[in-house]
Amino acid sequence: MNDQRSSRMDQILSLFVEEIEERMRARRQPAPSDAVGGSTARPSLRAESQAEGSPKPERAEVSPQGEAEEPLPPAQPVEALAEPWTEEKGPPLEPELPPVPPAPSHATRLMGRLALGLLVAIVLINVPLNRHGTTLATAMPDSASLMVRDGLVVKERDDEEIYVYQDGKFRWISSLDAFEHLGFTWGDVHIVRDGYLERFEIGSPLHVLLKCHQSPHIYRLEGGEKRWIRDIMTFEAEGHVWEDVRFVSCSYLRDLPDGETIPPGSGPPPQP
Repeated sequence: MNDQRSSRMDQILSLFVEEIEERMRARRQPAPSDAVGGSTARPSLRAESQAEGSPKPERAEVSPQGEAEEPLPPAQPVEALAEPWTEEKGPPLEPELPPVPPAPSHATRLMGRLALGLLVAIVLINVPLNRHGTTLATAMPDSASLMVRDGLVVKERDDEEIYVYQDGKFRWISSLDAFEHLGFTWGDVHIVRDGYLERFEIGSPLHVLLKCHQSPHIYRLEGGEKRWIRDIMTFEAEGHVWEDVRFVSCSYLRDLPDGETIPPGSGPPPQP
C-alpha cells in the first residue's frame, strides 16, 4: 500500500517538473522582432520612448458611442520626405524651366514707333498731289519759314500766277512756255498763303524773248506763239531787258506760229 502511494507521488512530481521545464524553455525562446534585431530581450515601450526622445503615446479618445478612436500618427517634418543627398547620387535635381524671352523695354518700343512714323511721313510728303508732280513737301511749307532768295518760286493758294524772286523783287512768269524755258519744274513751286506777295516789291513780268543771230527781230513767246516786238521803244516800254533775250535757231523761230504783234495792230510780223 505504501509502495503504491510513493509511485503515484513520483509520477505527480515528474509531471510537475516537466511542466516547469517546458515553461522555462518557452520563456528562453526570443520573440520574432527580437530575432530580427539580434537582441534577446525586448525593451519596454517606456524605454523606447525615452531613448528616441519621441513624445508619449496619447491615450485613445472615446467617442460618444463608446468606441475608442485610434490616435493620429505624428506628422513627419518636411525634411524627412526629401531624399537625402549622397555622393553617389549627387545633389537633388531641380526641374528645368524653359527660358523666358526678355520683354522689350519701353524705350525700344518707343523708338520703333518713332521710326515707323518718320517713314510714313517721308512717304506721304513725297507723293505727287497732281499731274504736275507737286508734292506735299513743296505744297505746304510755312510761309514764314521760307528763305527768300534769288530763284525762289512761289504761288499763292488761290491764284494761278507763278512768281520768281530776282534781284530783290518777285517777277511774274507770264506763261507756261516761259516757265519751262527758264528751267523750272512743278517741284520747284512753293504754295504760300493768299496775300503773301503783298509784303514784297513786284518787278516787271518775266517773259521768254527769242531771237536768232541772223535776224534783228525779237519775239516774245506766249501760249506757244511768237509775238513780234515792233521796235526798241516798245521793247523798253514793256519792261524787257536784254538779259531776258534767249538765242535760238532761226528755223526754230520760223516753225512757231505767229501771234498778235506788240503793240497790237502793227501789221503782219516779219519772219526771221
